Amino acid sequence: MAALVAEYRKLVSTRMWWLLLIVLAGYLAFIGIVMAASFVFAPEDESGSVTLEGVDAARAIYGLTNAVGYVFPLVIGSLAITTEFRHQTITETLLVEPRRGVLLVAKLLATVPIGLVYGVVGTLAVVGASAPLLAGWGDGAFLGDRSVLAVLALGVVVTVLWAMIGVAFGSVVPNQVAAIVVILAFTQFVEPIARLALGAFDGTDAIARFLPGAAADGLIGSSLFGELGGSGELLSRPAALAVLLAYAGGLALLGRFTTLRRDVA
Repeated sequence: MAALVAEYRKLVSTRMWWLLLIVLAGYLAFIGIVMAASFVFAPEDESGSVTLEGVDAARAIYGLTNAVGYVFPLVIGSLAITTEFRHQTITETLLVEPRRGVLLVAKLLATVPIGLVYGVVGTLAVVGASAPLLAGWGDGAFLGDRSVLAVLALGVVVTVLWAMIGVAFGSVVPNQVAAIVVILAFTQFVEPIARLALGAFDGTDAIARFLPGAAADGLIGSSLFGELGGSGELLSRPAALAVLLAYAGGLALLGRFTTLRRDVA
């Protein structure tokens, strides 16, 4: 408990967590408006239908918290451990808590409330920006629909898992610059391209479902890639949760027996 309290205080005592939170809210609000406008004011095709409409459009837009916003909890999670190595405070931390497994678990759990805050704020930003457009010019905001409410609630849960995965990844790649570059490259380029490429063929479609972003979409129950025809079917929610926990646990174990096993100066 002492280690958990200490790690939580480290996270909230700096400005980075709330600066990233402000950027997250602004970014998701902007993307929410753009996506809602593109669906609401999209021209009809030759068959007389638009790309997405009704509750499908609402679920796809509200799922943007995960689809494009998951880079933020990943980064803040990674900073929980990479900052220690960058500023060489890991030595003092291990002098206070020499049990490295306990330290890593404390860092993982300390990001849970931060992930909750990111999830709630991100969801409110998306809904607050897009719902008026959907309600005023579209088919409705569908905020009373059970499937939509599930997307909103599980979007917060997924954000918590992303923050924990960020910590686990930071334990594997303790160099702060390298960790952030890899996270940005993977979330913004590698995985989106891989999902589109793998989802385009029947033989590789099943592989795409196990990519971390696709698994998160499966847990939420909505995928912008899937709705637009880019990545096929999603995993069931229990399977998707198991995959995300496997990513967090696997990376944490790898970091525990590599980075956190070595001596530090």
